[in-house]
Amino acid sequence: MSALASSTSRDRIPFAVVSIILTVLALSLGDALIKMTSGSFVIWQIFVLRSLILLPILTGVALSLESLRVPAAIGWVTLRSLMLIAMWVSYYLSLPKLSLSAAAAAYYTLPIFITLFSAVFIGDRISKTGWFAVALGFFGVLLILRPKAGDFNAYALLPLVSAMLYAGAMIVTRTRCRDEHPLSLSLALNIGFILVGGVAAAIILLLPMELRQGFLLSPWTPMAQAEWISMGLLAAAILIGSVGAAIAYQNGPPAMIGAFDFAYVGFAVIWGIVLFNETPDLIASIGMIMIVGAGVLSLRQ
Repeated sequence: MSALASSTSRDRIPFAVVSIILTVLALSLGDALIKMTSGSFVIWQIFVLRSLILLPILTGVALSLESLRVPAAIGWVTLRSLMLIAMWVSYYLSLPKLSLSAAAAAYYTLPIFITLFSAVFIGDRISKTGWFAVALGFFGVLLILRPKAGDFNAYALLPLVSAMLYAGAMIVTRTRCRDEHPLSLSLALNIGFILVGGVAAAIILLLPMELRQGFLLSPWTPMAQAEWISMGLLAAAILIGSVGAAIAYQNGPPAMIGAFDFAYVGFAVIWGIVLFNETPDLIASIGMIMIVGAGVLSLRQ
């Protein structure tokens, strides 16, 4: 049996699909909370504090499951964590310079990159139906977001870089970190958040005062009870997101799982309705239906 066939025989497709849907549900809620609190926090403060809240929980669960160990593929796990951290940083760097719709539309080229990387680096055979599902989902995203041509500028490359980094990290998860425990992958990622966020916060303190402003370069802000509650919710979101993404891409073909990443946009619309009173119109509703159809087509292939 070939390595590709052996890899496929270990797949648990329903489990992987449920995992990625729960992952994008949690991450979309976390991003909505970040949008609500971006005036209260700097990104590095979120990186460090949410992971510090999460680390004892992850460690305790890993100890109880006897899965707390140094990853066998420590180099690949480290590379995966750095790629994911760079992915978040790249995306957030674009937001002050792009409309949210333009940034999101550029980022949701993600399943296209995952499908392409799967074909190039793993040798997955992508059917015409698979490529059509990716295209259908992407056009559904465009109908929901409808970015204007004038919204795009050189900063639009940052969400594209972010999408490529995430796609690459999920290919690494599938090919090099598949036998690592998902909790180990989540622990490594959150340790990386703490280290990178701590270094960035220290560098900001060395900057001239006139440069210390905005979501990326402001000093840390004091936190009251409401802010700590928000940070706890962000920690819960990244817990589900970091573990769920690892599980999904360990147990399903990246091209298929990538198609279900489009569900993020649907959940984002729901949080927009609930939290920001943003109601989708008919065209956006058609886009959501197209995204659901893309997921169904992806499963059928």
